[in-house]
Amino acid sequence: MSGRYFLKPLSCVVYGSFPQFVQTSFSPIFAAHFYNVQYIIMSIIQQIREKYAAVSIAVIALSLIGFILTDYFAGRGRGGSSQGTSIGSVNGKDIDVNSFSQRLSEMENGYRSQGMDVNDEMRQQLNEMLWSNEVEEIILTGEYEKLGLVFSAADLDDALYGSNPPPALAQQYKDANGNYDAAAARQFINSLKKKKANDPQRVYVERNIIDYLIQNGLRMKYAALVSGAVFYPKWLSDKEITDQSSIASISYVAVPYQTISDSAVKVSDDDINAYVRKHKNEFKQTESRSISYVVFDAAPNAADSAAALGEVVKLKDSFARAADAAQFIIANTSTTPFYDGYVLKSTMQIPNGDTIRSLAVGAVYGPYADGGNYVLAKMIAKREMPDSVKCRHILISTVDPQTGTPLLSDSAAKVKTDSIAKAIAGGADFAAMVTKYSTDQGSKEKAGEYEFTSQQFGSLAKEFAEFIFYNGKGSKQVVKTSFGYHYIEIMDQKKIEPAYKIAYFSRTVEPSDETINSASTAAAQFAAEARNAKQFDAAVTKNKLVPRIAEVRPTDYSIIGLGGARNFVRWIYENGTGDVSEPTTLNDKVIVALITEEREEGLPDAKTVRVQVESIIRNQKKASEIISKIGNNRDLNQVATSFKTNVLRADSISFYSPFIAGVGMEPKLTGAAFNPANKGKVGEPVAGNSAVFLFRTETVGLLPAGNAAYNERRAQMEAGMKQSAANASLQALRTAATVKDRRIKFY
Repeated sequence: MSGRYFLKPLSCVVYGSFPQFVQTSFSPIFAAHFYNVQYIIMSIIQQIREKYAAVSIAVIALSLIGFILTDYFAGRGRGGSSQGTSIGSVNGKDIDVNSFSQRLSEMENGYRSQGMDVNDEMRQQLNEMLWSNEVEEIILTGEYEKLGLVFSAADLDDALYGSNPPPALAQQYKDANGNYDAAAARQFINSLKKKKANDPQRVYVERNIIDYLIQNGLRMKYAALVSGAVFYPKWLSDKEITDQSSIASISYVAVPYQTISDSAVKVSDDDINAYVRKHKNEFKQTESRSISYVVFDAAPNAADSAAALGEVVKLKDSFARAADAAQFIIANTSTTPFYDGYVLKSTMQIPNGDTIRSLAVGAVYGPYADGGNYVLAKMIAKREMPDSVKCRHILISTVDPQTGTPLLSDSAAKVKTDSIAKAIAGGADFAAMVTKYSTDQGSKEKAGEYEFTSQQFGSLAKEFAEFIFYNGKGSKQVVKTSFGYHYIEIMDQKKIEPAYKIAYFSRTVEPSDETINSASTAAAQFAAEARNAKQFDAAVTKNKLVPRIAEVRPTDYSIIGLGGARNFVRWIYENGTGDVSEPTTLNDKVIVALITEEREEGLPDAKTVRVQVESIIRNQKKASEIISKIGNNRDLNQVATSFKTNVLRADSISFYSPFIAGVGMEPKLTGAAFNPANKGKVGEPVAGNSAVFLFRTETVGLLPAGNAAYNERRAQMEAGMKQSAANASLQALRTAATVKDRRIKFY
């Protein structure tokens, strides 16, 4: 099964000026590498043929072809990999790039259909989401097979038509009483089975409804099995209650590590590597690379800002005189487009808002700075307008909103709508007329009623929006839109307040060619001097530059301080340590970077973790030296004297808290204090976080425990454990899985 990602529900199958059914598009990746280079080969061969002998032609041509084909089959370059079309694998199961790219494209289209901007950052986030889902699905499918879990035809029938149907179907198919019409939904699903396998609507429903239900059903079965294994026994409950109320007091001698100089203890790379291997679960590292880079700023400077301001100032009078502000904005390529609508006073969030709202109609204010723009604001009109409107309508469509197929001629639709309006004016029931005539299926179960806020104004058909927001409560009228003819009644309006239609003309402050060329030239000069690591460092020193450091992972879509840089991340992973980049423009910066280190997935080397673990290992060595000096002496007073310190006491040590007053966080000492073997006598020295401790447990007791009945405690504990059991199981499976991620070669 494929396409298990719920992009947009079937509840979007509505009519009129409201959301339409999403028609997905498919854009698999095609490998055109060979065909691109074939033209290059033939061009070179033609030049050789004109100048050299036949033998040379054959030798060189075969060499060229061999080189290119070797490059092609090795999968070098964008879209290729040494693994063919596999972008990765999970427990040996490959993930195909074409299938993955198709689903990624569908996800992007789904977000675009909801008005979202799918930029590079969003695209990479969707890529990560899809990859995570794919990995989890493969892992769980393996578990389902081991457990014999299946989602039967009966399960699917119940999921589609039972008491808890998919929201998409439940919202779309309702009977006269507003209840889920399972028969109508079944008829719709059965009609899809008669369509071709590649029919867009069938594919959409299968991938985003059917497959989703199947996978979600299997996950629920798996989660039920895992959570069903949760049990909180009485002995554990009793022990936890005892542990929570246990307290102890000790006498102790602390020999701090600082009594030995750090310089007296050497920590070798072998020491660090041994420590890391012993604690490998704490030090697992993901694949990453480090770069050192220098920045040449191409951001707008003061001269560029002055130039942008000057352009706006020159156009102020023309903007004020323009009879058509919208046309002026288009003709003069304003950064800010014209919005042909009103904005409520309470929702206006602009600089100098009070001044702009007080402008007379036709007056212009500015220029003023707004972010990276210089702006002129022209008052076009003012009016009172509600924040929200409740209305009802009857739509007579002239075209099918899904297929664009004509339904009625314009004149026929107008006549029919006028007749409906006349009937309602004569006393006909509005709701009954909606049920009988309206082609807006999405509002039939609500008697044609909708509620809209002023922020939805721009998403509605312009004529529809203007009627319901610009006219008063109780107004009724036939209105034509691109969908057909509506008979509309305004039922209620709330929060009426001043609203303003304002035209904004703006210019973005952008770097001039001189600014860009200056940065590019400086970067090119630096790059010419820095072709390897040694030259890079020398050029940095010579030019008195301050290099920046960044750690980059294969899945990164941006670099801190540089912003979106996916193509540059790809360059980093296509090259190796010591390589220096060409000058690269990223947003308003030109950079030259040196790859300084490559870290493979697994355990880090000593150099990488030295700062992190050196002090820990040094303290371990100091502890061994201190313990050696203590030897077999278990007399607290003698040991205190020999180390020039005192015997101290700590009371009310809690078994559940490793914090000891006057000492700090010392879990090893806390645990040893409750060891029955140490009660009344001096135990073995304990190497703690800050010191070596020699101690004697004086007392162990219990504080009064709260009255918590086992059955109540069990119910509470098991409820929490069951909520996290399935997720914890999945995380454990992911940790144990062998996942190979090769997406960096494709995206």
